[in-house]
Amino acid sequence: MRFLQNGDRIHLVDKKGRQYALTLKAGEVFQYSGQTIAHDDLIGKADGSLVMLSRGKRMVALLPTLGEYVLKMPRGAQVIYPKDLAMITIWADIYPGARVLEAGTGSGALTMALLRAVGERGAVVSYEAREDFARTAMKNIERLLGPVPTLTIRRQDVYEGIETGEKLFDRIVLDLPEPWRVVPHAVHALRSGGVYLSYVPTVPQVMQTVEALERAAVFGLIQTFETLLRTWNIQGRSVRPDHRMVAHSGFITVARKIEPGLWGSAGSDGPSGSEDEETGSGQARDAEQGDA
Repeated sequence: MRFLQNGDRIHLVDKKGRQYALTLKAGEVFQYSGQTIAHDDLIGKADGSLVMLSRGKRMVALLPTLGEYVLKMPRGAQVIYPKDLAMITIWADIYPGARVLEAGTGSGALTMALLRAVGERGAVVSYEAREDFARTAMKNIERLLGPVPTLTIRRQDVYEGIETGEKLFDRIVLDLPEPWRVVPHAVHALRSGGVYLSYVPTVPQVMQTVEALERAAVFGLIQTFETLLRTWNIQGRSVRPDHRMVAHSGFITVARKIEPGLWGSAGSDGPSGSEDEETGSGQARDAEQGDA
């Protein structure tokens, strides 16, 4: 069983599901709408305990999940929503022991998701050009995860280049306004078979990113998608989608580094034309014959 400790970041949750974040500190008092509860009364409670404020309001004291934490933590830059954090870690295939390059660090939401996924045997190297963002991110990360020896934050502009050291990166994950500028560096910093992933909010940014990946001639299996999240209200026989949903937030583009020139130039499999086009034509002829 996990007990709440001095210094923990916790959420108090009311019966409507509203969450209020606080960092436990002995001797301090939490105040809500004219009601109070001493932090000392929370310290030592089991995670998930029901607590009562001074005038009888009941709340649940919880250690937040990563998804809950990133929505309530202090922000320097806009955070990536939990729905996209989940998709990024799966589609980038962040695995225990992986060596991951991230840019930029922002407020640290994506960094924390990557750190959890690589585990104690992996490493995350995160580039952040802005000192204020890097400082806020480290506070957010350490407040939730504690000391993180697997993280290196470099106060550098990733557009100017990537330092690999003695070992190439297994994964490159970018949350930047112009990820296409990183593609030429990714060619040399990412291992063969490694995954490139970038996250941008607009179609023009996606187009420039995909064009840069195709020009590089060492990336294949390029895909772009977005994730929409719609929650539902389930109350007895009243079953309906909620009136609000988390719709478009960003486009995720994924690619794999492959042998240079393996499939020729972008959009072509060779002089005789695309294999997909030939297969498609054959399938069309078979379908026509089957309908005759």
